[in-house]
Amino acid sequence: MNLRRARAEEPDVNLTPLIDVVFILLIFFMVSTTFQRESEIKIELPEASAEPVDSERDTLEILIDADGRYFLGGRQVVNTELATLKQAIGKWLGERKEVPVVIRADRRTPYEAVVRAMDATAQLGLVQMSLATSQPTDGGE
Repeated sequence: MNLRRARAEEPDVNLTPLIDVVFILLIFFMVSTTFQRESEIKIELPEASAEPVDSERDTLEILIDADGRYFLGGRQVVNTELATLKQAIGKWLGERKEVPVVIRADRRTPYEAVVRAMDATAQLGLVQMSLATSQPTDGGE
């Protein structure tokens, strides 16, 4: 009689805590993963020691390469004239008026090209503007 009772009471493995741990690990790895933004246009950003700022989803990014050429949305602007740049930005904006602007210029970009991009966005009424930089690799000044 004792043997029948032992066979009837087989150990039961509860998988609920194991599933909970797996989900917690999954959430941890999803939250702690960092994503690096890669661009098709090769630019070397100047370095600054300021802390990175979170970028918003709807942001106008103006890329300026070392030769002073402008890129909006991965497409090159026809020329480097102020009127052409304003027209391209206006076309990208459409009806939107309050869009933050991020200017990503190569470290060898002529200063005039950066000022022209800032001037074009200011003339279109875009006032939230920032310049993208990279963190120094040596941790120096």
